[in-house]
Formats: sequence, C-alpha cells, structure tokens
Amino acid sequence: MPALGALPFLKPVHLRSPRSSSGGQRRHTLPASEFRCLSPEDATSVFEIEREAFISVSGDCPLHLDEIRHFLNLCPELSLGWFEEGRLVAFIIGSLWDQDRLTQEALTLHRPRGPAVHIHVLAVHRTFRQQGKGSILMWRYLQHLRCLPFVRRALLMCEDFLVPFYQKCGFEALGPCGVSVGELAFVEMQHRVRGHALVRRNSGC
Repeated sequence: MPALGALPFLKPVHLRSPRSSSGGQRRHTLPASEFRCLSPEDATSVFEIEREAFISVSGDCPLHLDEIRHFLNLCPELSLGWFEEGRLVAFIIGSLWDQDRLTQEALTLHRPRGPAVHIHVLAVHRTFRQQGKGSILMWRYLQHLRCLPFVRRALLMCEDFLVPFYQKCGFEALGPCGVSVGELAFVEMQHRVRGHALVRRNSGC
C-alpha cells in the first residue's frame, strides 16, 4: 500500500516570501501547505472542525470522536488532511465497504476486503470556507484512491442541497440512500475509480 506522503501530487507546496530589495536574498520561507493521511493524534482537531460544521446545520455529526479515532486507527490511509502552517483546515475520512450500496452498517464498519471507499465526511474549518478548499481536497483524495489498487469506487451519502457540489467533483447520483439518520434522508452518490495500471503510467503513482 503506497504511503500518501510519497505520492508526487501530494508533496507539500512551499510558499516563499518576496525577495528583499537590498540583497535579493529570501528572508524566510513560510510554513508549507501539506496534504497527508491523518493519524489518531489528529482526532481532536478533526472533531472540532466537524462539530462546528455539522451541528449548526443538522444537529449531529457524521462521526463522533470515538468513531473518528476508530477509523484513523483501522484505515488511516483512507483519510486525508489539509494543513496550513501546521494547522488542520480541512479533512476527509473514509473506510472500505463491500456492498453495491451503503447500508446502516456502513456508518460504523470498515470492511478490509471491500472494493469501495465509503467517504464518511468532508469538512472545512469555518475560517477557510468559500475558498474552494473542499473541491481541491476532494480532487486530491480521489487522485490518492486511484493509486490504491484495491479501490474501484467511492461512495458517499449527502443531503439534497449538496448534490450539485459532489456532481462537480465527478460523482453521480445513485438515488435515495437506504441509510437514514433521525429524520434526515440522503442521496447516495458514486465516483468510479479508474484502473490502477493506466493511472500509474500517467500520474507517477
């Protein structure tokens, strides 16, 4: 299983300060934007962002703190965090699933032999929203999945108002989701992950 940090499209981007007018030397280098897999040590930061993003809208979180730790222990390679100056600003958490459609069990289980990734949650810190970060992070996440040979599809469930966002990310709607949370109903969406060998030739994975 390839390490996320080794993938060329996930290398940190270093932001350089303007050169001084006197000596033409760079004064300092700002901390890099970094994309990497999350670890259980990131769970609290993840939950703080998720709680603020979801509780105000739906009254609940897709994943509670113990569930976040659970998935980051079992399958950290299916997560991705965006860090700026060492601070987590956006993240995705996924796990493997082994059925054609999501069921209630998919909310809490990781099926190690499953060919589909269930994307549990994507969230962006409130001070970094409306900047396109969610779309960028999802694009990088899908690129990462294309370098995992066992992954064939990505699945997620979302409310109606988020369907256009995920369609722009390349997902297609499969219809009403069989999973419900309280009174909330969801649309299930799918993104087909391309063949591993073809992508390796073209992307350097």
